[in-house]
Amino acid sequence: MRIERVMSRDDHDTRDEKPATAVAPGTPIRQVPIAWEALEDAFENNAPEVHSYLHLETGEVIRIVDGIADPQMHQRVMNDTTYLRVEPVSSREQYRWMERFIATVEESEFRDKLVQAIDGKGAFRRFKDVLMSYPVDRERWFAFRSERLRACMEGWLQAHAIEAVQRQQWRVPTADEVRPAAEESDKPARRNRAAIAEAHRRRLHELADQLPARELDAAVAFLEFLRERKHLPRPKAKGEGTVEAGADTTASSETSLDLASEPPPRGPNGANDERADEPQA
Repeated sequence: MRIERVMSRDDHDTRDEKPATAVAPGTPIRQVPIAWEALEDAFENNAPEVHSYLHLETGEVIRIVDGIADPQMHQRVMNDTTYLRVEPVSSREQYRWMERFIATVEESEFRDKLVQAIDGKGAFRRFKDVLMSYPVDRERWFAFRSERLRACMEGWLQAHAIEAVQRQQWRVPTADEVRPAAEESDKPARRNRAAIAEAHRRRLHELADQLPARELDAAVAFLEFLRERKHLPRPKAKGEGTVEAGADTTASSETSLDLASEPPPRGPNGANDERADEPQA
């Protein structure tokens, strides 16, 4: 059975494929803050149209896909010495990982399903489909594969004289940390506002010199109005205005009642003015 051949393999040869290139002896070690998750994705994706590059200063990984990315941009990245092409793990090596994982499965029925799944074309997809029904072993496989990927990545970094260092964790800065930069950036704006105000003052002087004498009184009155407007009382709230309006209405009503209670004025003959409006015979 195939399972016997799988279980007879040495589970410690996780680095069957050595890095294709290596730096010369004595090359200084370069410290790079590796983005491990992005690098792991790059090592796992061995599609021929996908090309991944590690930035040797930031530790970020960029992915370029043929047919989508600009070919000239891809060429610039290839010629840039700050980028290092990532060599993904081959399908052959990843297939061996599946075989080694199957050797760790204890349940015979489940193990047989996995053996059948990896036989023939489409082995990777069928292998994952079988694991979907076994959540515990599925998590075991993820941990198993991550460990293998990490071993390959560390070997690749070592071959290129790269030492992975801890990445700086981003956090929301405090107010004290950003205050100096904010105040510094606000200075040009304040200077601009002062310059604009000074330009307006000069323009006002120019206009005043051009006004005819008869218009100066109106101009001065308007400017004094603008100056005094900021000292005017604040407009009252809506509720306050409603109460006052009601009070005024009451006062007006009382005045109307007082006027209505007074007798109408008499005409020259002692008769009321109402009769003076009557048509004459």
